[in-house]
Amino acid sequence: MSVIFSGIQPSGNLTIGNYIGAMRHFVKLQHEHECYFCVVNQHAITMAQDPVELKRNSRNLAALYLAAGINPEISTIFIQSEVPAHTKMGWMMQCVSYIGELERMTQFKDKSSGKEAVSAGLLTYPPLMAADILLYNTSIVPVGDDQKQHIELTRDIAERFNKKYREVFVIPEPRIASEGARIMSLVDPEKKMSKSDPNQNSFISMLDDESVILKKIKRATTDSDGVVAYDKEKKPGISNLLTIYSQLTGESIKSLVEKYEGKGYGDFKQGVAEAIINTLKPIQERYKEYLESNELDAILDKGAEKANRVANKTLNKAERAMGLARKRV
Repeated sequence: MSVIFSGIQPSGNLTIGNYIGAMRHFVKLQHEHECYFCVVNQHAITMAQDPVELKRNSRNLAALYLAAGINPEISTIFIQSEVPAHTKMGWMMQCVSYIGELERMTQFKDKSSGKEAVSAGLLTYPPLMAADILLYNTSIVPVGDDQKQHIELTRDIAERFNKKYREVFVIPEPRIASEGARIMSLVDPEKKMSKSDPNQNSFISMLDDESVILKKIKRATTDSDGVVAYDKEKKPGISNLLTIYSQLTGESIKSLVEKYEGKGYGDFKQGVAEAIINTLKPIQERYKEYLESNELDAILDKGAEKANRVANKTLNKAERAMGLARKRV
């Protein structure tokens, strides 16, 4: 059985884009592969974080994993900082990475642009991500288009290590969802929906209540011709809403266009909002149940225990290959 690893930063509430593009796929993948789903809180601190919020957000994200349908009996859910092998391996991966290739990473260039001072962690983020993936003998990494570059670098680092020392790491392959992988901003449908967008109207949070969802969808950018049709170039706003609607209901875009033929955007947006509300309501209910019970912490403890056991085996092999382990374990 192949191994899947995926991690999400606890730097804010997940959006409907995160759900459509990633989380709902995780639920399906767990029945076909051995899956590790990580709350990557150490990646989050490459940018300034409030300690209290980071701790709360990490626990909340784990609850969302579970509420969305990740089954802790068949998948491993854990918090990155509770598995020390990640930072140990991260340092080792830094030492086989080159400054030039790290400086060429799009994410580093975007986040460092125009800033007087930049965290060194922002530059060395990719080797830590490589460590996350390689520790679990991962063969498949589900990612969006924007993360493909990181997986390519992970492959380069792993191959470089295997060639320079000895073969320790499985070389992972990226898996990019063919549908729904890129949900766009409600305000600016030319850019991807992001939970870090300062404009709260640009995204639907998985924890938004019904009235907020309806308000945001009603305000979503469309166009002036009043025709529900799919055309990414000429009608990016409507096309984005059609994608969301289709992905959440299972109805084809073609059938949705036919359904709203001759109707205005008001009826269409009402339908989009209802599709989102109907999807998120049961998830939100389960989320609250997990947060209010002791089960969440027990699941995370169990997940960390297994993750430590698996990760330490790989770490030990890599340390022996590099000459860092004095004793054979």
